[in-house]
Formats: sequence, structure tokens, C-alpha cells
Amino acid sequence: MKIRFTGEIENIKDGIHLLSPELSFQEEDEGFQVQVIQRKGPIFVKSEANKAEIHFEEKIHFFRGLGIWLEYFKKRGVFEITEEPQFEMTGAMLDASRNGVLTVSEIKSLLRKMAVMGLNTLMIYTEDTYEVKELPYFGYMRGRYTEEELRVCDEYAQALGIEMIPCIQTLAHLTEALKWNFATNIRDTADILLVGEPETYQFLEKVITAATKPFKSKRIHIGMDEAHQLGLGRFLDKNGYEERFVIMNKHLEKVVEITDGLGLKSMIWSDMYFRLGSKYGGYYDLEAEIPQEVISSIPNAQLVYWDYYHSDEEFYRTFIQKHKELGSNPIFAGGVWTWNGISPNYGKAIVTTEAALNACKKEGVKEVFATMWGDNGAETPLTTSLPILQLFAEHAYHKIVTRQEVAERFHFCIGGTYSDFMVLNLFDETPGVSENNLHESNPSKFLLWQDVLIGLYDQNIKGLPMNQHYKNLIPKLKDASRKNPEWQYMFEFYEQLARVLSVKAEIGIQLKEAYDAGDKNEMESIKVQLASLIESSKILRLKHRKLWFSMNKPFGWEVIEIRYGGLLSRLETAQFRIEEWLKGNISHIEELEEERLYFEGPYKMPEGTIGRNIYRRIVTAGNLT
Repeated sequence: MKIRFTGEIENIKDGIHLLSPELSFQEEDEGFQVQVIQRKGPIFVKSEANKAEIHFEEKIHFFRGLGIWLEYFKKRGVFEITEEPQFEMTGAMLDASRNGVLTVSEIKSLLRKMAVMGLNTLMIYTEDTYEVKELPYFGYMRGRYTEEELRVCDEYAQALGIEMIPCIQTLAHLTEALKWNFATNIRDTADILLVGEPETYQFLEKVITAATKPFKSKRIHIGMDEAHQLGLGRFLDKNGYEERFVIMNKHLEKVVEITDGLGLKSMIWSDMYFRLGSKYGGYYDLEAEIPQEVISSIPNAQLVYWDYYHSDEEFYRTFIQKHKELGSNPIFAGGVWTWNGISPNYGKAIVTTEAALNACKKEGVKEVFATMWGDNGAETPLTTSLPILQLFAEHAYHKIVTRQEVAERFHFCIGGTYSDFMVLNLFDETPGVSENNLHESNPSKFLLWQDVLIGLYDQNIKGLPMNQHYKNLIPKLKDASRKNPEWQYMFEFYEQLARVLSVKAEIGIQLKEAYDAGDKNEMESIKVQLASLIESSKILRLKHRKLWFSMNKPFGWEVIEIRYGGLLSRLETAQFRIEEWLKGNISHIEELEEERLYFEGPYKMPEGTIGRNIYRRIVTAGNLT
């Protein structure tokens, strides 16, 4: 389509150029006239027979308005649409610290999609995955971004009306940085900085300066969450016991001195104040008591209330009010549920997002963002976050949002079919798992990686038709791959995962039953199935590798590939052990002699869950470090 933009376009012309290939239009003098008007007020899009108007206040509102006009022009031709922004900031935070580090080109792709959605903020969560030139071991071999790479991303974002805010850690979550000897004198525990040491604040000044240098933003997220052992490591040895509220505030005060000196406005995750005020160290403890003297001494940093867990709108409202009692107008951070599994948990993400954002609107929260974590290896591609980012975006411009509206906007903004993406939810919402998977079962992960000879989760799924469940997904994913060409690699990977799981999910149970019955014919048959499963798993590795390298830097893939290597090796060993038994070279297969117990731990196992865990606890009952 040919378009001629007129009016106040100077501030948005670079973004228009960036989006024209994405949205399939060309700027031409003889094109359809779109009058651009910048003024205070809501987004207003009007289309008539021969011309259109887009009224906007913020830069990002124009790009959302442009997308709305292009979408509805094809559907209706003549129309008027008004949208009232519900928040001042609506954005995303992508994780670059849990193995996967998106390439610059992939960040640019995400930024373009965010602009059309109307999301105006992007944070890249970097514990050590950014360049600090004075510290060569900081982020070494972890895919860290160079200063220039981040500057390029920031400039690209600015053209699209998106603010990029550095997001780092300045207290805990620093295991990968502190493991090197340069950090010996500033390390309290394995992941927490030694508070109060001059050398610690010299280090922090270096990393904060480096983290903020590529960005135009004067805001910074300095982290400080989940410092569970604060003051209980080397700090305790050096200083004796000190009240941890005091330690927290003293440290925050020193860090804020650094950020203030650089002209920056800081935000921190809020959980440590609530944990320290809880009798059992819980974040979401409604009975937590924070002393008034602590509240009055909290340094000037905005609190970020992160919560991806609750489905009750009233809980969010209560906890937002508790944040306000700390003297903060909080930022809210929700979650897209891409972590700790190999597939997204859309059910939980949608339920929690709906409850949280409705609460935020009612409580007057002005800033919200969606976290895209990649815990335990970044096995789930971050592109699976896009339907939930779309949900955040629609909540950002409407008081009430319907699933149909989200699906329609997703199709335009992302170029994908919403219902096809939702099929990915079925990898973990399986037989035995309650609707929306609110207890976060991750069977697609534990059934892929668990050992067929040991079968730690076999008792959890016994009697459930897991093989058939995954077999039923194969044609749906094949069709999704055909219908969503931009996401072909992703759907091909998941199709192959379904193929593997349609055999592997229950093969350990079948193996144990055949062995217990002394059925040599069935054992021989299973040995043949294992050979086929090995070949299918090799194909899965290759498809996962293709997907990974299409999105991420190479660093981190070695961790996933080692997991595949373990899977393939153990399948081959299972073949070997069965063959030795069939030949009579061994009288027992000790692994199959063991009784299968229900896997219960470390999480509670209420009705509607069949288990969840991280890789090292899935593959062995031993100590994998």
C-alpha cells in the first residue's frame, strides 16, 4: 500500500521508515493521505474515503495508531476509533542472564512489534551480560552485549518511541559475576555482594556507569531482589549480626548515591522489604510488618512490585496498597510464564495478567511491564512471549479486554495466528493438570529429560494417556507451521518435541512393567523403540539448534546441547542394559528393580498438578553440580 504522510511527521519519520517493511506499506507522494496531528489527549484514528487522520500525544501512540489504521482500513474502509491510554508506561523486560542472549537483530524485531502494539518501554535484564571494560571477566563467555550493541538498540528504540531502561543487579543474583577471583573481596555469599566494603561500591560504580552509558534514559533498575542470605555470610563473620532491614537500607542508600551522582532515577524490586517483615520470609505475606522507622529511612528509589502468581484481583489490590504505605507509587511487573519449562504456560499467564492489570487500573498504578524470564536454561524461546505482550498492550489502551480483541490485534501486530500459539500451552496442560495449569506443572520438560531407566516422574503420570496427548498435538503443530511462516522454526521445533514425547512420555513405565513381568518379547520391542527414539531426539536437537541460532547469540547453547547429549547417551545406555539382560550377561537391571515412588518435592503437590522441577533434579536423584 502507498501512503503519503502529512502534518507533524518530523519526530516520527525515522520510525515510519523502520516500520514500512514490517507493515507492508511504501511512502509515496501520490499515496493515500494520512494526516498526522500531535496534541494532548487520547489516540484518535479516523479514516474516510480519500484520507485518514491519526491524532496522538506520545510518540509511541502514533505507531499504535498507525497499526490500528492499517488493520481497520483493510476491514472497514471508513471508521473512527478512539483509545485512551490506561498507563504512562507499559513495556517488557527480557531476560538475557539465564543462558539465552537475544541477538541485536532479534531485539530490533521485538522493538518493531512492540511499537505497533503500543508498548513504550523495554528493559534487558543483564546480571553480568553487558560489557564493563575495566572488568574483563564480567560476563566472560556469556554472550555479553557490547556498549555499541546496546547503543544501537537504544537508538533504534528511540526512533520507535520506546524507552530502553538498563536493568541490572547491585546486591544479589550475581553468582555468575562473583564466581571469578576478581570478586573475592566483594563477595559475601556465592551470589550476594559484601555490603559496606569500599571495594564493593567501587565495583558498583564501574558496573552502573557501564550499564547506563549506552542509553539515553535517565532511569535505571538496580535490582536488589531475593537476597535471602543478606548479612549472613562473610558480612556476619566481619561485622557480627546486624538487623537486615538496616543492612538493606544502608546498602540501598550507598547505591542511590552512585545513581544520583550520575543523574539517574532508580527503581528496585520490592520483595526484600516484605520478606524481612515476614515471620517466614515470604514475599506475599499479608501479615508482614515493616517497622515505621524502616519505612521512613527507605532511600529514594521507586519500588517494583513483581507478582506472577495470583489469580485473585483483590490480592493484587491489597498488595498495591501495601506498597503505597511504604511511600511509593509502585511500578507493577507481571509475567509471561516462559520460565522453568520448555514451553510457555499461557493459561497461568493470562489468568494472572487479567487479575493484575485490572487491579492496577483500579488502584491508579501508572507503570506496568511484563517480565520474560528464561530460568533454568532459557529452553523456551522468548518469541512465545508475544501473545502475553499483546494482552498487556490491549490492557494498556482499554479498560476491559476480550480474548477475541487480543487475537485479532495479535494477528495484525505479530503476523501470527493466536489460536496456533495457544496450542503450545497444551505441552504442559496435559491429562492430570488442572485448567490453566495454575500450579505450574512442566511435564513436557520433565518427560523429555528424565532418564528412562530411572524414571523419577513415572509414578506421577502412571495411568494418564500422555503418549496419546502429545500424539494429538503433532497435526496441530504441523498445520501451525504451515500457517505461520514467520514462526516456522518455532513450530517445527515444537512439532518434533511432540513426536519425541508421544513415545518417550510413557516408555519408562512400559519398560518397568515389561521387566517386572519378565516379558522378553516386550523388552526386545522396547529396545527397538529406543533406537527410533534416539533418532527422533537427534532431529529434535537439530531443530532446537536451528531455532536457537535464529534468535540468540551462540553462548548458552552449549548448556542445552549438553542436556541433549545426556539424553542421547542415557537412551543408548538403556539399550545396552536391556541387551545385556536379554543375552543373559546380567541377571538383573538394578535401575528397574527399584520401586517407583511418587515424586513429591520440593514443591507442594496439590490436586491438579503432576510435578515441576529444574533440569538437575529431573535427570537424577544424585548430586548433579
